[in-house]
Amino acid sequence: MKINEIKEFMKNHKMDVVGIKDKFSVFIPLIKVDGEIHILYEVRSMTLRNQPGEVSFPGGRIEKGESYIEAAVRETCEELLLEESDIEVYGKGNCLVSPYSAIIYSVVGEIKKDVKEIFPSEDEVDRIFTVPLNYFLENEPEIYEMQLGVTETSEFPYHLVPQGKNYKFKRGIDKIHFYKYKNKVIWGFTAKMTADFIKELKEKDK
Repeated sequence: MKINEIKEFMKNHKMDVVGIKDKFSVFIPLIKVDGEIHILYEVRSMTLRNQPGEVSFPGGRIEKGESYIEAAVRETCEELLLEESDIEVYGKGNCLVSPYSAIIYSVVGEIKKDVKEIFPSEDEVDRIFTVPLNYFLENEPEIYEMQLGVTETSEFPYHLVPQGKNYKFKRGIDKIHFYKYKNKVIWGFTAKMTADFIKELKEKDK
């Protein structure tokens, strides 16, 4: 390989995140309820293999060839049985890199439909609910720390690492967010992305 070949390759190279196995995109859906801005959440179907019964945003895996905005809109339409014309995309939100080799992009927008007229897919969604935006602006989430450690395995080549088994591998801390609204608990990545979105709104005029 020649240096000019590398130079040409890097000119068109698109940045990616090292070590990411899965890429997802979620829609943070604003919706007006009786003239007040709410955020809409899903309760995942109990028949789903992953995270049944948990509260989440509409969203899912980004398919090959689609942008994360396209993925968020597609998944929202599929899960809430909406048309694309029912959705107005405001813009790109922040992304979250999980400790589990995944990146979750977010898209912020509005569902321009009466919440009482939304009948989600029973295969994916058990039910939906909304929370007033003001609730999040006025209430901070509860945050708890969880230790992320290193598990030793007999197959790992410790002889290739300085100090071998005595090497001080880094340990991490994941901050788990919780919101409690009436009888609903919003937690985990969904709560963390909600908190980040609210933080952005609070800081926009600073």
